[in-house]
Amino acid sequence: MMEFRPSVRRKLAGWSLLALGLLGLVLPFLQGFLFLALGIFVLRHQYLWAHRAVGHIESRWPRALGRAESMEARLIARARLAGIRLKRTLRRTVDAVRR
Repeated sequence: MMEFRPSVRRKLAGWSLLALGLLGLVLPFLQGFLFLALGIFVLRHQYLWAHRAVGHIESRWPRALGRAESMEARLIARARLAGIRLKRTLRRTVDAVRR
């Protein structure tokens, strides 16, 4: 069963990766297949067609998809932590300037 998680940022990132993938199929210095796969992976909770494509990939390479999802979760956690640290640093800097 598909779980929709609508997000404008994920849609923008996914469609950008798909566009890079299409360019990569034509241009020799871009890895088109890699960008297409990443774009579909990012859009998997946004569109039914992307979810089906990821299902096909999962049936072909089951361990790879699990690894990619765990890597995505770790990257999201790191980005949140970096955002929290950045906010703290900015607050300290602003407080120091105000003094």
